[in-house]
Amino acid sequence: MDLEDVRQAGFAAVEKAAAFLRSRFNQPHSVKKKGAIDLVTEADEYAERVIIDTILAVYPDHSIFAEETGHVAGSSSCRWIIDPLDGTTNFAHNLPCFCTSIAFAADGETLFGVVENPVLGERFWATRGKGSFLNGKAISVSSVPRLQDSLLATGFPYNLKTIMDTLMARLRSCLDLSQGVRRFGSAAIDLCYVACGRFEGFWEQNLNPWDTAAGALIVREAGGVVTDFAGRPHQDDMKEILATNGRVHDELIRLIGSPDAPIGAP
Repeated sequence: MDLEDVRQAGFAAVEKAAAFLRSRFNQPHSVKKKGAIDLVTEADEYAERVIIDTILAVYPDHSIFAEETGHVAGSSSCRWIIDPLDGTTNFAHNLPCFCTSIAFAADGETLFGVVENPVLGERFWATRGKGSFLNGKAISVSSVPRLQDSLLATGFPYNLKTIMDTLMARLRSCLDLSQGVRRFGSAAIDLCYVACGRFEGFWEQNLNPWDTAAGALIVREAGGVVTDFAGRPHQDDMKEILATNGRVHDELIRLIGSPDAPIGAP
């Protein structure tokens, strides 16, 4: 598999999705609820269809794993992992913090990922072994060595009301010992911001592969570390993620995995 061809297919797909999402931003939306606070709009569904059609036109035998469509089996061991609109709630409320995330994996290994914020015009991408980029310029994680000088990010899962004590314990610990914690509402964007040095660390739980597959690769290729809350190397099917510049990773594991903030949801 030529990864340059894969990159071009991914770029073509993300460009079409981004153009559509820009055209629908700040417009009225048809909003449905998948859960009490889990939204989906007509833009999610249309953008996903555009992405899938673009990819399958080039690679008709590849599998698809997408947020709205689910799993579409192909005859190849290659798979595309797609979130057409990460940050749907932001999009529905006309907040310009959302993105499209597309990853490519072969034999279970993520080899390419691209994340684009269509409003800011920022495209992050990485190919395994070749580094990470933002709009064509190489990026790397920050060199901040101490948690007290670090800006962090987190996200809240859709079942947050059932695990509020756990979430608040982790948040309180990190607020006490860091420069601050941000919550932007898009895991893919948060991961890319770790990759380019805007954040020193990001953690979240109860995620899906389409939330993290592209962003996790982008962090790793930028020199960062990506694990679960116990420090095990992150895999796309893991429900929790901790991504850092590597220098504050151990400190964050001690905080978010402490007895006062038990790992896991009831």
